[in-house]
Amino acid sequence: MKKILMVCEAFGGGVFTYVSQLCNDMVDDFKIYLAYSLRSQTPKNYRDFLDPRVKLIQVKSWDGKPITNVINDIKVIRELRYIENRVKPDIIHLHSSIAGGIGRLAFKGKDNTVLYTPHGYAHILMGPGRKSKMYGLIEKILGRKNCITLTCCESEDEVAKKLCKKTAYIETGVNLKDLGEALDGIEPVKNEKFTVFTLGRVCIQKQPALFNRIAQLVPEARFVWIGNGELEHELTDVEVTGWKDRKEALAMAKGADAYILCSYGEAIAMSLIENMFIKKLVLVSNTMGNKSVIKDGVNGYICETAEDYAKRIKEAMKNFPLELPERAYQDVLDIYNTDVMKKKYVEYYTDLLENRDTMDL
Repeated sequence: MKKILMVCEAFGGGVFTYVSQLCNDMVDDFKIYLAYSLRSQTPKNYRDFLDPRVKLIQVKSWDGKPITNVINDIKVIRELRYIENRVKPDIIHLHSSIAGGIGRLAFKGKDNTVLYTPHGYAHILMGPGRKSKMYGLIEKILGRKNCITLTCCESEDEVAKKLCKKTAYIETGVNLKDLGEALDGIEPVKNEKFTVFTLGRVCIQKQPALFNRIAQLVPEARFVWIGNGELEHELTDVEVTGWKDRKEALAMAKGADAYILCSYGEAIAMSLIENMFIKKLVLVSNTMGNKSVIKDGVNGYICETAEDYAKRIKEAMKNFPLELPERAYQDVLDIYNTDVMKKKYVEYYTDLLENRDTMDL
């Protein structure tokens, strides 16, 4: 069996879910090695999430160290090269910005094929500003390396084409079996008012000020943010619940009427796909990730301004567009699930291995 080395520094949150699922899905067809770093967000029982056939290699130079420490970055590069020499992988797959940055410096791609999945470009997720311009420039410089950028959706691929010379995309999916089992038996939270919610950390990427402005424009509805974060003070007209366990969060989602994702950008947000599966009316920003999944007026709404969101919510309060959540649910069954994702990945990896000698990188 051919060997694939996954490299993941951001081993927590949505990236942890994605990478662990991908590793588990690939073990029937490839020998899978996972070079990882422990973060505060990494589940304590992370090994329980991974198939025992996945060979784990902890990158100790990464754990808890500042990513701007040049001396330590050199140590990480040496450690990654040591791992490469030991494993001798046919494909190296880098996940998220830090692994993508240091990994593209560490691995030359002479004896294997190097892939980089950003899981959302940092310079877009953080919104406009000097720091985002700097991150964008770094991506453009590293984009000259001997590496393929493999994104999570078509609109992220469009960004990648401006930053590097070879790209592809495979849509992110959720595990429908696990999600279905998690939803079974959960009673929806009952709400007296039409309820609009979002979920995640209250940070710049998620544009809490915009979400709050939407709430101000529709005072007759209830607006809820499941989660917390450094910008909670911007949510003056929104109920902030703090973090909830998965069962309670799903119960709140089941009982709500609409889900908003008004972020600066995404790869593909797992919460978006989950709420499409739960048949919520979804409203999203017209940005990377979101606009690949949602087609305006077909399976949800794409909005530009707070007034756009408010208009659609008020319309739904008078005449709920049932056909949109049904279409969104069907899209998850057809496209955005791990069964489809697994098939596409096996085909993609296999094609890379069979055609490596003729590839023009």
